[in-house]
Amino acid sequence: MRIAIAAIGRMKQGPERELVSRYLDRAKAAGKPLALTGFDILEFPESRATTVDGRKADEAATLRSALPEGIRIALDEHGKTMPSAAFAQQLGRWRDDGRPAVSFIIGGADGLDPAFVREADLTLSFSPLTWPHQLVRIMLAEQLYRTTTILSGHPYHRE
Repeated sequence: MRIAIAAIGRMKQGPERELVSRYLDRAKAAGKPLALTGFDILEFPESRATTVDGRKADEAATLRSALPEGIRIALDEHGKTMPSAAFAQQLGRWRDDGRPAVSFIIGGADGLDPAFVREADLTLSFSPLTWPHQLVRIMLAEQLYRTTTILSGHPYHRE
């Protein structure tokens, strides 16, 4: 099953991008024997529409047209929270069910279009707090690596 992070906005070079790359490289290596592949980052430009609703709608259209078939998970502060082990088990179930891909979607500065969020298979929250997009990417990349370690029985994750 292919894993992708789709984000509105581009992350600049620097320590945050390096940390995301480090975790995703680890996830790629650990995920391969688990039939978890890809761990790609798809970056899309922010909309230039003049209104918030217009920007959200444009960005949602861009995401809809670019994402692969499969599970779509919207990251949003109003979403469901779950422990790392449950997150890993859910990804493992989707893999075992033969789902071709899982895309994690991070909206632009204005967030995701509400209609797009409703279309998602799951809306996931790391916290009710609002996080900068760079930190969300880092946290997601780490959780994807953690998922591979949980599914493989590696001791990285301790409960």
